[in-house]
Amino acid sequence: MRTVTGLFDDYSDARSAVSKLEAAGIPSNDISIVSNKAGRIDRDSDVGEDAATGAGIGAAVGGAGGLLTGLGLMAIPGVGPVVAAGWLAATAAGAVAGAVAGGAAGGLIGALTDSGVPEVDAHLYAEGVRRGGSLVTAKVDDTRAPEAQAILQGSNWVDPIERRRAYNEQGWTRFDDALDPYSPEQIAQERDRYRPTAI
Repeated sequence: MRTVTGLFDDYSDARSAVSKLEAAGIPSNDISIVSNKAGRIDRDSDVGEDAATGAGIGAAVGGAGGLLTGLGLMAIPGVGPVVAAGWLAATAAGAVAGAVAGGAAGGLIGALTDSGVPEVDAHLYAEGVRRGGSLVTAKVDDTRAPEAQAILQGSNWVDPIERRRAYNEQGWTRFDDALDPYSPEQIAQERDRYRPTAI
């Protein structure tokens, strides 16, 4: 099994990637999404808006409606409230319930690294969520990894090499859960920084 991961600036792109992965036959219980609640831009959607805090993360995963019906809310130090579902969210939620301060971030990074994501990438993904992004992960057979990766890339994902370079130019080196979460205004500024300019 391999873990393929994609970071998205817009929740709608992440949601589309999840739907495409499910349509390709990847089981919902092998897919996860973690999205900064403040950074969601599809304001017309109520997905996750009425979910009880911490409830439903993983509980409804694999249900008839797919992964996105199992969204719940939780808080990650340094990130703030996130809308999340799936195996990665369940692991991070378990860290929140049983760990010391900072455990949720450790749970998110730890769950990624335990599934084979390099630690340097796990820190980038956590920082991306902190800055308003959404993270989609899928555990797939080695033979399906290229297909799953192509689905994520084709769903307007963030190029991790370019984003790391941009973060590094701003002085960033790794995710720090002691920092304050980004405000909606900061997330909007961050999104504008990376939005393609019209020609």
